[in-house]
Amino acid sequence: MLAQEQPYSWRAIRTFLLAWLLGAVFVSRFGLLHRSVPSPQFLLVGMTALFALVVWRVPAIHNALWNCDIRVLIGVHVSRFVGLYFLELYNEGRLPYDFAVKGGIGDIVVATLALIVLIMPRQVPFRRQAIQIWNVIGLIDILFVVATAARINFSNPASLNELRTLPMSLLPTFLVPIIIVTHMIIALRTFTASSSR
Repeated sequence: MLAQEQPYSWRAIRTFLLAWLLGAVFVSRFGLLHRSVPSPQFLLVGMTALFALVVWRVPAIHNALWNCDIRVLIGVHVSRFVGLYFLELYNEGRLPYDFAVKGGIGDIVVATLALIVLIMPRQVPFRRQAIQIWNVIGLIDILFVVATAARINFSNPASLNELRTLPMSLLPTFLVPIIIVTHMIIALRTFTASSSR
């Protein structure tokens, strides 16, 4: 039965992520991130809450994410090498230092640690603890990035215009909600028997 259900679950996740991506493109394409000063933060919080609600309430998606190899969830965070691009945008004067350099370096560190955890053999006795430590570091980093963006946006919104247009607008509308929610799932899973997979 599980073998028959799992392909359906992954199909549901792919469909959901595609719909989410199209929604994020719509939000960016029609300038919803430019409407008012606080809107990007409210939009990020709202989209993260909605993403978490779908993950927790839709059985096909929930079951797949709670039963897949945990390395699938950790692998999502390799995308945080986008921090390298943050540094490039800072060098070009398109993003402020506090966001691009501090956030970018933090993301690069988290992505590098994710690769280390990914290649760690399952037999390593402290594997679960390593995942938990990495997960805490990664969650603190992304919350720092979000808080920094909020602070800068309220004081100097024009400095973050790069994050309001495609493709960088996909960070707050698509990637960051996924990152936060996967951190939550990993935290919960590493305290259960399924986390050893």
